[in-house]
Amino acid sequence: MTYAARLPWLLGGALALGGAASLAACSGHIGDPPGEHTAEAPAFQCIGTIPGKSPIRRMTRFEYNNTVRDLVGDDTQPASSFVPEEEAMGFDNQATALGVTQILAEQYMVAAEQIAARAVQDLGALVPCDPGTMGDQACATTFIQTFGRRAYRRPLTDDEVTRLQGVFSWGLGEGGFVKGIELVLQVLLQSPHFLYRVEFGMPDPVEADVVPLTHHEVASRLSYMLWGTMPDEALFAAADEGRLGTKEEVEAEARRMLDDPRAREAVANFNAQWLGLNHIDNIKKDASAYPKYYEGLRPLWRAETLAFLEDVIFEGEGDIGSVFTASYSMLNAELASFYGVEDAPATQSFERVELDPTRASGILTHASVLAATGKPNQTSPVHRGKFVRERLLCQILPPPPNNAAFNAPEVRPDATTRERFAEHSENDACAGCHVKMDPVGFGFEHYDGIGLYRDTDQGLPVDDSGELVDTRNIDGPFHGVVELGQRLAQSEEARQCVATQWFRFAYGRVEGEDDRCSMNELQKAFEASGFNVKELLVALTQTDAFRYRRAVVTQAP
Repeated sequence: MTYAARLPWLLGGALALGGAASLAACSGHIGDPPGEHTAEAPAFQCIGTIPGKSPIRRMTRFEYNNTVRDLVGDDTQPASSFVPEEEAMGFDNQATALGVTQILAEQYMVAAEQIAARAVQDLGALVPCDPGTMGDQACATTFIQTFGRRAYRRPLTDDEVTRLQGVFSWGLGEGGFVKGIELVLQVLLQSPHFLYRVEFGMPDPVEADVVPLTHHEVASRLSYMLWGTMPDEALFAAADEGRLGTKEEVEAEARRMLDDPRAREAVANFNAQWLGLNHIDNIKKDASAYPKYYEGLRPLWRAETLAFLEDVIFEGEGDIGSVFTASYSMLNAELASFYGVEDAPATQSFERVELDPTRASGILTHASVLAATGKPNQTSPVHRGKFVRERLLCQILPPPPNNAAFNAPEVRPDATTRERFAEHSENDACAGCHVKMDPVGFGFEHYDGIGLYRDTDQGLPVDDSGELVDTRNIDGPFHGVVELGQRLAQSEEARQCVATQWFRFAYGRVEGEDDRCSMNELQKAFEASGFNVKELLVALTQTDAFRYRRAVVTQAP
């Protein structure tokens, strides 16, 4: 058993260190974002600094892998074998869902041991001093202070340094200098100050119980939001020098960070979760129904959508409208062959390919979305409509009744999908919910269950007329996905939904009542930028919810 396992008090706190955060209840019109008000809910007054909740956040597997890569140069992605995170609101980084089970705690311990053992194999790159010249204890203390600052993402306290010196001394006696450093690494990598973003804020409130975050806490919020990893040396330097206290200082760092390749990786992580791309590997397709389908397509579908979104956000106009309406995509030779696209790339590298504008409409016509929202042997107007409502409009649909049948109507050679799903609108028990989903999903009917365009369904002409109801400004009939994409691109609700989804992902929690002012500020900045996604990310760093928190109240024992 390791020293860290024998002496858990050295970890500086329980692995299960966490904070409670509550989910906000919804009221008013379906899809109302925080900041909106109805006749029943009067306008919210933005007076003073209102930061909202600040739950403690544990690293996700994505963040853990990136952090150990940047901390010790370990690119083995050890967290990929950890138990998966629980998803909430479609994301895996929501604080309320990130507990620590006994299994995960053991996985943390094993990973810490293995990472530490690999790291000390190149001691010269790890330890910034020579123990032969400086002395074992003095060199170890230098290592503890410098490496510990990076692991905890802040300077260590004197008590923390003393405890870690004790770990080193025990290891030194057991196996020499290298063993002592290895055990210090094990302890650091299992500490809640490494695994969590522990935040207390400045000691002095700016008003009432509201405190600014410390400069190092701001640095961590920036790095994990925009990069999904720990701060770099430039960000550490800004925190050390107290240069993250104003909006302007935070914005300057945010813009610098968005030009770094790590920002693309973090944005891709959001996009994959927002659109449900991480679940593509779990879908099943009937090869007899879809002769062009094979297992190797699934990673290509995911790659196409992520490459397309990266191109729109970082290379193109960056506007959210293009996400729903663009008549091009990013394809390689294999994927172009699947779609039947002529003038395709000749290699397996993804390149921009112009498509038929009467058939292509951004992500709405990507196989990743269409296949994931289809059944194994047929399309699913229900799931496609639900995808638009929940992911793109942020509407909350009620759960089906307990006695609802979940099986799709059987495929028949004498009936189209629209005809087979007609029961939903005819059955009073189903119609209330399905009127919000099925008519939207019918607009996708020119695309089969793996995303290929078709003119007929079971040999019968496709009817892709659809209808939107209960939206804020795009209600009415439409024909086909291209028209639906144009509606979404002009939809206030869809634009606000993108900002809301980013709020949830960036802050690791659902918006609440206290976030109305921050959400209002965010939506206004997004609109002023022409709904540019990169500008939205910068705006996320400027809100009260990002820069402040409520003071932590400690109870006397």
